[in-house]
Amino acid sequence: MDQPILEMGRNCWRIERAARVTPLIDADAFYHAFCQALERAERSVMLLGWEINTQTALPCTSRGTPDTPLAEVLAQALAQNPKLQIRILMWDFALIYAMERELLAGWRLSWRARRRLTYRVDNRHPFGASHHQKVIVIDDKVAFSGGLDISKCRWDTRAHLGHDPRRTDPAGVHYQPFHDVQIMVDGEAARALGDLARARWERATGQRLKAPRRLTTGDPWPPDYPPWFEDVEVAIARTQAVYGGDAEIREVERLFSDSIARASRWIYFENQYFTSRLIELALTESLQREDGPEIVMVLPRHSLGWMEQHTMDVLRARLLRRLTRADRHGRLRLYHPVVPELGDQCFKVHAKVTIVDDRLARIGSANLSNRSMGLDSECDLAIEARPEQEVLRGRIADLRNDLLAEHLGVETDEVARTLHREGSLIQTVERLRRGERTLAPLDYEVPPDWDREVPEDDIVDPHHPLAPEEVTATMLPQDQRRTGKRRGLGFALLIAGVLALAALWRWTPLADYVDFEAMQAWLSAVQGHPLAPAAVIGAFVVLGVVAVPLTALVAVTVLIFGPFLGFTYALTGSLASASAGYAIGSWGGSDFVRRFAGARIRDLSEKLGQRGILMMITVRVLPVAPFLIINLVAGASHIRFRDYLIGTTIGMVPGLLALAVFIDRIEAAIRDPGLGTLVAAIVVGVLVVAALLLVRRWLGGQPDKQTA
Repeated sequence: MDQPILEMGRNCWRIERAARVTPLIDADAFYHAFCQALERAERSVMLLGWEINTQTALPCTSRGTPDTPLAEVLAQALAQNPKLQIRILMWDFALIYAMERELLAGWRLSWRARRRLTYRVDNRHPFGASHHQKVIVIDDKVAFSGGLDISKCRWDTRAHLGHDPRRTDPAGVHYQPFHDVQIMVDGEAARALGDLARARWERATGQRLKAPRRLTTGDPWPPDYPPWFEDVEVAIARTQAVYGGDAEIREVERLFSDSIARASRWIYFENQYFTSRLIELALTESLQREDGPEIVMVLPRHSLGWMEQHTMDVLRARLLRRLTRADRHGRLRLYHPVVPELGDQCFKVHAKVTIVDDRLARIGSANLSNRSMGLDSECDLAIEARPEQEVLRGRIADLRNDLLAEHLGVETDEVARTLHREGSLIQTVERLRRGERTLAPLDYEVPPDWDREVPEDDIVDPHHPLAPEEVTATMLPQDQRRTGKRRGLGFALLIAGVLALAALWRWTPLADYVDFEAMQAWLSAVQGHPLAPAAVIGAFVVLGVVAVPLTALVAVTVLIFGPFLGFTYALTGSLASASAGYAIGSWGGSDFVRRFAGARIRDLSEKLGQRGILMMITVRVLPVAPFLIINLVAGASHIRFRDYLIGTTIGMVPGLLALAVFIDRIEAAIRDPGLGTLVAAIVVGVLVVAALLLVRRWLGGQPDKQTA
């Protein structure tokens, strides 16, 4: 008899029983079920997430009507039950997501709920990682896990209408159809997820929590949701990167490889990404078998954000090219959902679902990406049916058929009948791909210039923690060498001149002309002149080329012209100075840098040559070298000027903006001392310092070498 796929200690952490298990397909069902369970909570609600938005409207009154913001839902629950404690633990997100997130979400929640709601952020992870587990546990009796956060741009119904007026973010902006799946469990499976949540809380906060189950008597299971599976064993698989004293856990990865290897007839995937090398290898081996299973994948047509399109979509295209070539027997099909009236918008598939034969159903937070295998924290739940469990096998098949019916715009019974008649999952999809709402073949190719610009997945989608040096080394690939003794000699003289100026500033009266007060006096003199903008930008170019610190130039400019005009002048001047440095570097060529510069700068030159905006963003964020040196080396390594300028702009704007606001508030506090200006300066200063500390932690976190 075939051995079980699930093996505790290998590909899952625990296998626990649940009397009731229900998949919640799409956020309307999940949010409504959460509201009903929250109403029945007695002592404890724990919420782990990647993202949260307190203004997200939930359909608490009735399904299909998102009408109550999350902050109000939580406040009402606390007001109605004086014994209830709510604890929220969110990923302490990277700065790259700052413009997409609700700032001060914890303050908004705590202000409304006061003492019995505790909001914390979790930054206990290696450099470049995230906490991606999405888990809610209520009284250790009901738990939710899957791909959904309670945040903006998630809510949708299974109808996925092309233009649903209810599908708007908290600002009233319409967003595209969104598909995801959560799973709800009770019993010992819910208690195990409570243990997971409390362990995360203790690692992040140092506070040890007691399990609440013995203190409660009610049943928080939402009454509108009958169980899909009854009296089953539920496996919990995790990913956890090595960090500090935490050992590496790769149960998610092993469960993928084991289940693919054991599949006999069909594998059905729904996922946001597909970039994992391990899963590629497992599927390649499966496709090359004479008797291997059919593989059907439902993926988004493309990612929605510019950054994801230029990174994850490129990696996906490379992987799918290789996988398609390996499909010798024609058993692989790739699809994306299509709905009427969507136009050029993309239907966002965000689900993380895997169904193997009629044997194993898996729902969780893990993407088919490298980072979900070994870098980000993840949590997947899986149910396996033994050969003699015909009812359970039928319910697993029903779940797959139900998901396919949603995408194909047909009834679940029609999918089941067609599959029985055809005996092929691929042919079933092809037979039913006939309406306006359907699954269309996926065109995964990306523009060639995107493909050239993006490095391999070691940095874009790493499968293990990276040190900052590895990020820099990978993001800045090899250049195209350029020789020329005369240019090399000229470049040598230029560098010698810069070093001589530095010595003069340090040990002669020349420093009087370039110090902070001297620059401020000069800029004050030209402030009201019609040529002031040109003069300031010219000063940035001249002083930047001779290595005057950029921070000093920005500070003086903001003091003279104010935060808004000063920021504009500083950004324009910085870009002009960067352009001048690039031009000089291009004239000097790379030969001098290779032969005469230090090892670190020489390596920077060697790596910068491959074209790409992402590389320039990285070197502007990472402190790999001074501003002028980066400009010169970038020109010497012949990165395209367009990419250089775009990457420089994106990389510099956040820091310049924060500096401008901070300096303005400090200046206001000095000019007009008072409680209001002082508090404003302190608040801005704290925020800037916090951002700098976050960057330092993000750049400097060194993972331990411990593995398990």
